[in-house]
Amino acid sequence: MKSISILAITLCFCACAAAQSSSQSEEGAHVLALDNSWNRALETNDTKALDMLLAESFVSIDADGSIQTKHEFLTSLKASGYQAPSQSVTEESKVQVYGDSAIVHGIFRTKTVVKGKSVTQRERFLDTWVNINRTWKCVASVTVMIPPN
Repeated sequence: MKSISILAITLCFCACAAAQSSSQSEEGAHVLALDNSWNRALETNDTKALDMLLAESFVSIDADGSIQTKHEFLTSLKASGYQAPSQSVTEESKVQVYGDSAIVHGIFRTKTVVKGKSVTQRERFLDTWVNINRTWKCVASVTVMIPPN
């Protein structure tokens, strides 16, 4: 009888762990979709979409070491000299969910036209997302330039 109780408890723990893993997998897929929607917003210079994706406390550390708040980042996209990339692609990304937080890391590629020439840049990125009031928001982003071969 005792072994049946232990088996039942073990099965219950396994079922709970599987349900939690499935939930984390679903949350991770959701966060990856949001992270990828950032690319579309950049291509179309959709600052309203970006405003919805970024937390008010958002901080960006760019490849050159500069730091921008959410307001500074969105303002820079509205500047007269800003040219939206013709292509923004996440080449690879992985997500790890930690309860109400998630870390996304990968490689991001953009294509822009500078003085009539097509320029491709690749960067490694690390984005930190937090589930705030049942809505995932990016609170921090760090990029590091990958030098061309």
